[in-house]
Amino acid sequence: MEDYLNQGISMLVDYAPKVLGAIVTIIIGFWIARVLSGYVRKQLEKRNADPSLTPFLTSMVLILIKVLVLLSAAALFGLEVTSFVAIFGALAFAVGMALQGNLSHMAAGILILFFKPFKVGDFIVTNGYSGTVKEIQIFTTILTTLDNRIIIIPNGSITSGPLENLTANPVRKVPMTFGIGYPDNIDKAREVIKRVADECPYIDHNKPVDILISELADSSVNFAVRPWCKTEDFWNVHFYMQENIKKAFDNEGIGIPFPQRDIHVYNHNQEANA
Repeated sequence: MEDYLNQGISMLVDYAPKVLGAIVTIIIGFWIARVLSGYVRKQLEKRNADPSLTPFLTSMVLILIKVLVLLSAAALFGLEVTSFVAIFGALAFAVGMALQGNLSHMAAGILILFFKPFKVGDFIVTNGYSGTVKEIQIFTTILTTLDNRIIIIPNGSITSGPLENLTANPVRKVPMTFGIGYPDNIDKAREVIKRVADECPYIDHNKPVDILISELADSSVNFAVRPWCKTEDFWNVHFYMQENIKKAFDNEGIGIPFPQRDIHVYNHNQEANA
């Protein structure tokens, strides 16, 4: 019993400093990792680096330093770093096989940063979600929706499916449809729409506004109206035209019909008596 006790005390004396040193190394190393990654972020922001690249590089620096700290802590126990790297590589391979999806998301994130189908600040539509790109991280892209919700989408899902970047071009057309009644005058309605468009402060008046008959629908004659504007003014144009065309149609006596049905009622008893 005394031999086991002496052996335990001997091991404690031998390994306690190493364990303590490893713990201190990890604590200080992880703190340095956070400080350095924060410093990298500030320097990138200070130099007006691409906002899409900043969170990606910051997270990469953080992960790399943490791996180096863990290797240093392992070396304190007398483990050969080269052997540890070999073991780590084997484990990484095994984990990589189990996490193929996450690795594909990482590769997709690199492709996004390299080919730049979108960047931070763009408004995109993908995977059934739409929003402004807040961050492009290693595995995911974070969107902020119009109602201030946060959507986190895996990068692989973005690159493997359709993507619509609504702010890629500096100018856009605003597609709108306005219906009038069949008894109303088409030429008069076109003049009213044009007048409202000419008064809209958000429309680019250097380009023509499309005002075309698009459909003879069941209850209405529909105009397709497509003015040009700066991309950031898209919704301003949309809401302005919707409100002011309704007011202008009311002032000019032009009706905006709603769906209607004619119902014919037959009285079979009266037919039989006749």
